Amino acid sequence: MNRYIFLIFAVFTIFLSCDKEKNGSNVDCGTTAESTSINKILPLGASRVEGGRPDYESYRYELWKRLVDGGWTFDFIGSNCDDGSYAVYAGNSFDNNHEGRGGYTSGQILAGIDEWLVASGSPDVVLFSSPGGNDALQSLSYTDAIDNINAIIDKLQANNPNVTIIIEKLAPATTASMTTELTTFFNQMQQDVNDIATNQTTTTSSVIVVDMATGFNDSYLADDVHYNEEGAAFIADRYYTLLDTILER
Repeated sequence: MNRYIFLIFAVFTIFLSCDKEKNGSNVDCGTTAESTSINKILPLGASRVEGGRPDYESYRYELWKRLVDGGWTFDFIGSNCDDGSYAVYAGNSFDNNHEGRGGYTSGQILAGIDEWLVASGSPDVVLFSSPGGNDALQSLSYTDAIDNINAIIDKLQANNPNVTIIIEKLAPATTASMTTELTTFFNQMQQDVNDIATNQTTTTSSVIVVDMATGFNDSYLADDVHYNEEGAAFIADRYYTLLDTILER
């Protein structure tokens, strides 16, 4: 029991320390006109979206490169940016907008989503990352997490009735940190995400599940929970495979 308590505390500490560090290093994205791109993509979630270079990676840069290589017209939107250094790729500077908030729970994302949508404009596609991950790490109510995730989707669809939402079956933390409590939460969420997608899909708004768990392993993590470069590429590939079938030309 003491070992489990220590592991939960260690993983939770990593998330909170990253949250504190990144909140201090976010940069002002400035005030810009609403995007007119035919594919406005909103990366939404917590620290796995935000990233924390040089310590750990977001999938966003790797996905952006794949979309550039695919010849897609697109725009990552969001009121948040980070101060990581990203190399110019194929003559283009990285599109650094997102709505990743380190350490945020589903309840905090729900509380902020209306304001973020006003600031960033309406997305055509939302990449909903690691739903409920921080709820699990903070031992919050599973039922509340499910309710919050559904409410977030409701708000996204109210904002744009035609939005496509890609929701993750989240990738696990390291094997050593997956305690009995975390594993139970994780396994139940993997099942319930399928029901969420089915129940929340409308005639105009698709909610699509992307499986980030199958094939994911400890070698893809920079610490107990965050991606290294290989892990970021793995996640980006899974997203790109779906986006390649739904984006508009």
